[in-house]
Amino acid sequence: MKKNFLQNKPASNKKNRNKTLTLSSDEINSLKSRLLVPTTRIKINDLKNKIVHSDLMDVVDKLPNGFVDLLFIDPPYNLSKVFNNLNFKEMCEEQYEYWVESWLSKLVRLLKPCASIYICCDWKSSSAIYNAARKYFKVQNRITWEREKGRGAKANWKNCSEDIWFFTNSNNFIFNIDAVKLKRKVVAPYRDENGTPKDWEKNEHGNYRITHPSNVWTDITIPFWSMAENTNHPTQKPEKLLAKIILASSKKGDLVFDPFLGSGTTAVVAKKLGRNYCGVEVDEYYCCLAEKRLDAAKKDKTIQGYSNGVFWERNTLNDQIKLKSNKF
Repeated sequence: MKKNFLQNKPASNKKNRNKTLTLSSDEINSLKSRLLVPTTRIKINDLKNKIVHSDLMDVVDKLPNGFVDLLFIDPPYNLSKVFNNLNFKEMCEEQYEYWVESWLSKLVRLLKPCASIYICCDWKSSSAIYNAARKYFKVQNRITWEREKGRGAKANWKNCSEDIWFFTNSNNFIFNIDAVKLKRKVVAPYRDENGTPKDWEKNEHGNYRITHPSNVWTDITIPFWSMAENTNHPTQKPEKLLAKIILASSKKGDLVFDPFLGSGTTAVVAKKLGRNYCGVEVDEYYCCLAEKRLDAAKKDKTIQGYSNGVFWERNTLNDQIKLKSNKF
């Protein structure tokens, strides 16, 4: 049965703390007037900081050449799932790979020569994404991140991870290593002969070390009902995850493009981090959710788990450390 998001109400025991973002009919009628619904070819300046309400395949040929600095793609995985008014059906692996290439091949001309590309997938769709994308881009890495939520399985391992393939359009690309370092708890606090901490620091919150990021991310919290970024989108990505990618592979003023925008996380984080954004989303409700989140981002630029220029391990950022001290 399809979910009716307008009628979705929080359980009584969560009522006072539930921050899940919803929309009224009046809000939808107001917010949808901001959406770009193109009928002819679009100029670059008309795309900046806009949400395009359209099916990707209907609009991609109307988009300009070479305007994207960072491409983030979170397509439907090869699973049967309901996205509000859209039903996505599982395919055989070959058909899914063909479907991916049908739209990915059209996105290539939108990229600047130094652009980076990140494509999300799960373990079942990972090989199809790799096979399709390596035809057009240079493979740099595969990130695996821990998705700590998920149902248990009786006859299989519980699925608690997803992949993100990292590609670039050329060998000339941006990677800001100092912008994505991780603040990690020190298990064995080594000191030198003078008793000075070696590569770590001690403060009132414990012993921590600033470390370089790896391609295994265990510090991501999936949005849930008590988090202000939460929506009813079934596959919403966390703002912290997008912050890592945007900070690493773009600079302020760059344009971040998301062709499957969903509830708008990419656009919201790009805005918070001083980047331009553009996204395409076929569902009007999700477009309006994204617009509402963008309004909130004007007042609150905090990102859960990110403070003072570093990312913290999951559940280690002390409440006393105010996220509003972020310096973007």
